[in-house]
Amino acid sequence: MSTTSLKLPDNLKQRAVAAAQLQGVSTHAFMINAIEQAAIAAECRANFIAEAHAARKQMLEVDQGYDADEVHAYIQERIAGKKIAQPKARSWRG
Repeated sequence: MSTTSLKLPDNLKQRAVAAAQLQGVSTHAFMINAIEQAAIAAECRANFIAEAHAARKQMLEVDQGYDADEVHAYIQERIAGKKIAQPKARSWRG
């Protein structure tokens, strides 16, 4: 395990100390957990964006898409426990 020096503004350090005490962990453990959670969030966001770009590219290539209103209605019906046919993909260009 490598060592990293982290310079924090005094007010942030005090907030981290207080939060760690509330959680019953050391300040070190609190900071490691916070950095890990931030890294996970950044990775999830990057994956989400990459998937969105790939989906857009595929949609442009196949000239097919779903009507947003139909998708929303489908989701609402499914949430309500009703059986409903899935929306059909169709050409979205004219």
